[in-house]
Amino acid sequence: MSSSLRLHNLKPRPGARHRVKRLGCGESSGHGKTSGKGQKGPKARSGGSIRLGFEGGQMPLIRRIPKRGFNNAAFKVTYAPVNLGELEKLTVSGTIDEKALRGAGLVNGRWDGVKILGDGQLTKKLALKVDAISASAREKIEKAGGSIEIVPAKVYPARNSAKAPKASAAKT
Repeated sequence: MSSSLRLHNLKPRPGARHRVKRLGCGESSGHGKTSGKGQKGPKARSGGSIRLGFEGGQMPLIRRIPKRGFNNAAFKVTYAPVNLGELEKLTVSGTIDEKALRGAGLVNGRWDGVKILGDGQLTKKLALKVDAISASAREKIEKAGGSIEIVPAKVYPARNSAKAPKASAAKT
């Protein structure tokens, strides 16, 4: 009878599998005492690893190189996105502004303003008072008979890190 290949007699090819290195099994095993981790230090401790960019106490490269240029991130205006589909589900009467949207739980966190986006369908006549609106959302709201009032976005002074020039003291 010939031996056929079946699930119960499958074996990996010779040399494909290695036995697991057994650590800490006595000093005569070759992997005892420090178990291949050397002597002391953070890499020998349990759970120990060196963080990315650590250079052994030397001043790291990222802190040694000069920082140049301008970053516009402090002046960026970020809007809380609200889709038309979410406004359709809203049961608030009257003018819908940021305060009403926060009360309904559609806007959370710190934003410079609210922007209405055109995802979803709108059948209700809405009066909106928002900071920005997409073209598709404007079209759908006006088609449903609603009105839109654009108010300028408020920029938080803490996020605006531009320093105002100091008034020089008058010489007497």
